[in-house]
Amino acid sequence: MTSLLKLGRARLFGAFLSRLAATTLLSLASLTQAAQAQTRQAADPQAAISQYPTRTIKMLVGFPPGGPNDQLARLLALRLSERLKQPIVIENKPGSSGEIAATQAAAAQPDGYTLLFGSSGALTISPSLNSKLPYDPLKDLTPISMVALNPMLLVVSPKSGITSLPDLITRAKAQPGKLTFASAGTGSPTHLSGELFRDMAGIDLLHVPYKGGGPAMNDVMSGEVDIYFAGLSTALPLVNAGRLHAHAITTRKRSDTVPNLPSISEFGFPDYSSIIWYGVLSPAGLPQPIVTMLREHILVIMNMPEFRKQLSDSGAEIFDQGPAEFKAFMKEDLDKWAKVIAATKVTK
Repeated sequence: MTSLLKLGRARLFGAFLSRLAATTLLSLASLTQAAQAQTRQAADPQAAISQYPTRTIKMLVGFPPGGPNDQLARLLALRLSERLKQPIVIENKPGSSGEIAATQAAAAQPDGYTLLFGSSGALTISPSLNSKLPYDPLKDLTPISMVALNPMLLVVSPKSGITSLPDLITRAKAQPGKLTFASAGTGSPTHLSGELFRDMAGIDLLHVPYKGGGPAMNDVMSGEVDIYFAGLSTALPLVNAGRLHAHAITTRKRSDTVPNLPSISEFGFPDYSSIIWYGVLSPAGLPQPIVTMLREHILVIMNMPEFRKQLSDSGAEIFDQGPAEFKAFMKEDLDKWAKVIAATKVTK
């Protein structure tokens, strides 16, 4: 009996070993097939490109959740994910005006699985303020599609008595350095917008930097400071409530959101333009078929009435530019702010 039991156990153990060996062989075969597939894709990049995307895409945003950059990125990512049939995860990398996110994007693999929702601060202003910037936006990033712009309003305190843009210029020329303009911080778009205007108008305004747009706006409303270049979305409700007076918009053309408000360019400054723009970029070297695919999907999204309305409700406007136009615009914007920063000796 004992011998029979031992024989049965031996047979069971042998069967178990056989099944284990078969399972191991199958697992090894699967791993080998996966490795071979990866090798084939590496050897034939077109195979990987034609199958893109096959997994989650990461979109870097250089600002905290809840801000304009983050909100616009999420609106776009939601629809782009639906079209690509793959998840798009927003990764917020706040700090240094978006430079941290841009640095990570520039260093990532150009495979389409890391995208940057970038804006003007980190890509066309920072290069002239930070000599140690670890990336070159024109060389280390591939523009895919511009998406939106956020105009600014030239607003004044109701207590200032300034009745129009020509009146502001007349007063500034009569009393150089007396009128003050606030900014959200040295080197910020609100600061450089004022510097560009001051230079083009040939006037002397006293710059008063703040640590953020909120404190700057409060002191303009209270009359502590005379002038501010404020984002349309935050300034317009205060203008409508009579707490600020708006005299011009910083885009070259009038905005559909405030069609009765003239642009600064209409007052004899045709080259004046100062906007915060937003676009999608990738690490340099992204294959052209993927660039084209992503651009086409984003273009469809930008033409969706619901998406356009959501942008308008947030104070932004569609800014449609493809890869070539986007890159040319970045170069032009970078050169413009470099000249302003050099002429005014702005340091961060």
